[in-house]
Amino acid sequence: MANLKDIRTRIASVKSTQQVTSAMKMVSAAKLRKAQDAIIQMRPYAEKLSEILTSVSSNLSSDVDNKYAGRKTEGKILIIAITSNRGLCGGFNSNVVKRTTELLTVNFKEQAKKNNVDIFAIGKKAVDGLKSKGIKVAISYPDFYDKMTFATVSEIAQTIMDSYAHGDYDHVELVYNQFKNAAVQNLVNEQFLPVKPIKPEISKSKSSSNLSYLFEPSMQDIVVTIIPQSLKIQFFKAILDSVAAEHGARMTAMHKATDNAFELIRELKLNYNKARQASITNEILEIVSGANAMKG
Repeated sequence: MANLKDIRTRIASVKSTQQVTSAMKMVSAAKLRKAQDAIIQMRPYAEKLSEILTSVSSNLSSDVDNKYAGRKTEGKILIIAITSNRGLCGGFNSNVVKRTTELLTVNFKEQAKKNNVDIFAIGKKAVDGLKSKGIKVAISYPDFYDKMTFATVSEIAQTIMDSYAHGDYDHVELVYNQFKNAAVQNLVNEQFLPVKPIKPEISKSKSSSNLSYLFEPSMQDIVVTIIPQSLKIQFFKAILDSVAAEHGARMTAMHKATDNAFELIRELKLNYNKARQASITNEILEIVSGANAMKG
């Protein structure tokens, strides 16, 4: 059994760690409220705009040039992995890295063999995690969250859209954690480009009033203005989802760490009391033995 000094040092160390995890939990809870409000307010607008976007794309005539539509051949692919800059949030970052690796080795295996897959990493943990697995990161924004605004996100989204429009990439995939609640984050990978048209079976199941729009100005003007703006909104929503999910994951992880520290302190105190009782018992035995020896 460890001596009393070692146990006291261990208890003090665990208590210090418990204070840190408890403080991090409170900070994440405060940040989560703000991030949660942002994504809840953004999500209905983004979903409705996405519905309009897909409807516009499916109703475009062949003579209208939609540079964000699908192509007949699928060549080079861009995978955008969105993580955080900091750790201590459970499997939040590692899950994104794992899903990105799966896309490279399973979904886009043939393209990866031909070096036709590029990785776009947002967040330091994405860069570090992918490099640790030997995966080359073509583009990275490790300090992205230091100045995260809609303007900066729009610039990045515009760069991606321009690369797709110029033919540098034929498919763009997003990998990120979607916020559900403080304790649950859904890992998703969704197609960012090309714009997905509405499937025929879905359009038939819905009433024509839900999918019929009067376009003014012309369809060409909508393609030029509304579709790029909608894509920027979709990209910004993915970022907000990831930020809210990060704070939720960190709050949950720190809550569990605080509870584990409490249980560990309880066990250490029990061991300390046992060791102290054993030490006292040994001292009493030594005193009694010494007294009996003097009498003898």
